[in-house]
Amino acid sequence: MDKMKHRYVGQPIIKKDAKALLSGKPVYTDDLVPENTLTVKLKRSPHAFAKIKSIDVSKAMLVPGIETVLTYKDVPQNRFTLAGQTFPEPSPYDRLILDEYVRFVGDPVAIIAGKDEDCCLKAMKLVKVEYEVLEPILDLKQSLDNPILIHPEENYVAHDGQGTDQKRNLCASHDESEGDVESVLASCEYIVDEHYRIKAVNQAMMEPFTAYTSMDLYGRLLVQSATQIPFHVRRIVSHALNISKSQVRVVKPRIGGGFGAKQTAVCEVYPAIVTYLTGKPAHLTYTREECFISGSPRHEMEVHIRIGADKTGKFKAVDLYTLSNTGAYGEHGPTTVALSGTKSLSMYYGFEAHRFAYDVVYT
Repeated sequence: MDKMKHRYVGQPIIKKDAKALLSGKPVYTDDLVPENTLTVKLKRSPHAFAKIKSIDVSKAMLVPGIETVLTYKDVPQNRFTLAGQTFPEPSPYDRLILDEYVRFVGDPVAIIAGKDEDCCLKAMKLVKVEYEVLEPILDLKQSLDNPILIHPEENYVAHDGQGTDQKRNLCASHDESEGDVESVLASCEYIVDEHYRIKAVNQAMMEPFTAYTSMDLYGRLLVQSATQIPFHVRRIVSHALNISKSQVRVVKPRIGGGFGAKQTAVCEVYPAIVTYLTGKPAHLTYTREECFISGSPRHEMEVHIRIGADKTGKFKAVDLYTLSNTGAYGEHGPTTVALSGTKSLSMYYGFEAHRFAYDVVYT
């Protein structure tokens, strides 16, 4: 045992892939993209909330090198979530590959695929969209029970046990307690009662969101993606495209950082639908701007905390309420918020009473 301690405890361990990493040998998604692969770009909404009245891609299709321009009329209308979460999935199915409604500045309106980026950007300018601009909700404190509905669609899918109510702009809601919190707080010598606003945080990983798709020798849709969740990506892509999971294979090369952002299938469905409809390989890499405006950040939250203690400073009761902003869609909405309670309250013990409640709203 002493020899084992001498060999391993307190000793540096060389990573098996250290030399490969230092010499630049690991293969990333971009390294796998062959020549003559379609470039995919997304035309995005300039409005925070709007309904597409009409969209004309005829002039865009005339640009030399353009393979296809897809709108919501050209893609499956299955609701799904981009969140990579195990069964039973908590996040509501509230999005489409492309939707008649756009719900944030940057929401995709059209998928453009062509021989290179230049022709795609030229075609993007020629896609003519007429919007019915709607009043948005931009503040999380104004969302709950607002007459403006972020998700009015009838085929919205809520999962049991999450407290979801789309008619209230409520992605998730929960309330749990033990003991009489109000009574114990009233008996405390000291009470701290504060509100804290936590801003959204973007992971800003080195490698942006990127995916390369093709049809393999067995007729399967092959997705090679910078992702942390390859098996979830397979399920998400198959559901979005309305095909069997057995028709999708996902390969995860080495990724240049994720930090949770790549636990969401941010970009895979867009080149996937291009390849599925055209039979040709396609590749999409988000710009850094796109990573910020259409990524998977940590959610903005407002936290109200009340903690009561006796004369000695011993905590007796805590009451924690979190209002979380899931944004336009509910990816990780029901789960990220729970961490505001489970990760903080678990650091303390000995409470006579405690309560943790949250509401997760759309904006």
